[in-house]
Amino acid sequence: MASQASSQVWAMRALYAMLALVILFWSLLPLSTLPASWAGPDLILALTFAWALRRPDFVPALLIALVILLGDLLLQRPPGLMAFLVVLGAEQLKTRAIGLRDASFAGEWAAASLVVISVAALNRVILAVLMVDQAPLGLTLSQAMLTILIYPVIVVISHLLFGVRKLSPGDDDAIGSRI
Repeated sequence: MASQASSQVWAMRALYAMLALVILFWSLLPLSTLPASWAGPDLILALTFAWALRRPDFVPALLIALVILLGDLLLQRPPGLMAFLVVLGAEQLKTRAIGLRDASFAGEWAAASLVVISVAALNRVILAVLMVDQAPLGLTLSQAMLTILIYPVIVVISHLLFGVRKLSPGDDDAIGSRI
């Protein structure tokens, strides 16, 4: 029984990594040669936070760090900064996951939204302190707002297609103990 639960956790971790790679591949495709006046949502960030709140055992910190670090390198962001901030945000959400398990979706969405805003703000502040060139403020704000708006869609897709749902009090966690 524990082996089946463990293999499901590893399968979901592999699914998370595969989804992140598909999203990265899609974002690297040259679909338009004109500069964008708005930035699309950060789907990997929304996916990571949704899974961290719903099933913390599916997204361990090392996996998140590797996925976001790969994104940093491929998308030419400062290596490690976004990975560090996303891991901090995801771990903060994981600590609140048990408390939010009985809350409504609005509470979960608010918690994820606050962390998305915090990650975006900390990223800009750290880049400004280090005097690194960064995107205009409007692009950062549009990306953060669209990430917050796409979060419910990511949650619904994760729930319906991949079975990522909140743990209930009677469920077993990854190591087989009751939650």
